[in-house]
Amino acid sequence: MKYVHQFSIIIFLSFLGELLHGILPFPIPASVYGLILLFIALCTGIIKLAQVKETANFLIEIMPIMFLPAATGLLDAWPILRRICIPILLITFLTTIIVMAATGQITQYMIRKTNPQKRNS
Repeated sequence: MKYVHQFSIIIFLSFLGELLHGILPFPIPASVYGLILLFIALCTGIIKLAQVKETANFLIEIMPIMFLPAATGLLDAWPILRRICIPILLITFLTTIIVMAATGQITQYMIRKTNPQKRNS
């Protein structure tokens, strides 16, 4: 019963995200609105982490399974994708390297900023 309650909280916030998506004129997906609402609710203490933690962990664990239908759909589009496969792989590789480098630099900056004794390391 605990999981049903936790899942209902997550679904309710997703529903509110759908409502915001319908009301606001911004090109932001409804799921992003829902995530922002959940983040705000967690930060303000409206929702405690313990109220959604187990269900959130379960959803994260099964996330790779949710991508299987989309991945199998790519097989149907192979004739179209074959022509642009090399540019997509190149872009994916380069952007991955850029994101990793930027994340590392930002993390090092934040560590130095919050922990002054590590500046010399």
